[in-house]
Amino acid sequence: MTANTTTANAPRPTLEELVDRLIDAVFGLDEPAQPVTSPARAIHEARRLRHTGEHDAALGVFAALDLSGSTDGERRWAYAEFLDLARRTFSEEQTQVYRPGTGRAAVLAPRDEGTLEVRAVLGMRWRPGKIVSQRSLRGLKPLARDGAS
Repeated sequence: MTANTTTANAPRPTLEELVDRLIDAVFGLDEPAQPVTSPARAIHEARRLRHTGEHDAALGVFAALDLSGSTDGERRWAYAEFLDLARRTFSEEQTQVYRPGTGRAAVLAPRDEGTLEVRAVLGMRWRPGKIVSQRSLRGLKPLARDGAS
């Protein structure tokens, strides 16, 4: 009877701690305190920020994310989460997506004739606010759901 009482009063892990454990198990992370530079942890942090309404902070997590050493699955996951966040954040604007490779993307908005402004990035050296020529970019697609990949 004492064991039941002790177990019932033991502190329960938070939902965030449980999700962190799940991510560690899925991606085979040995260390319990993996830094945020881990793609899985960073994506989880961006999702948490998105759910709390902090879209700019979540986009900042994706902008700082280095996917060079990640798996194809992690890069695809990051791209899907980034694209979903971008659609939620820039839904009212006429934005386009530039995707030069797996795990790399930029959301661009028209600025002047022939130029685009970078609004958000994933896995690229560009930073929001950079102006790029539309002529030099191939494969631009509308961010809207009916036109995006």
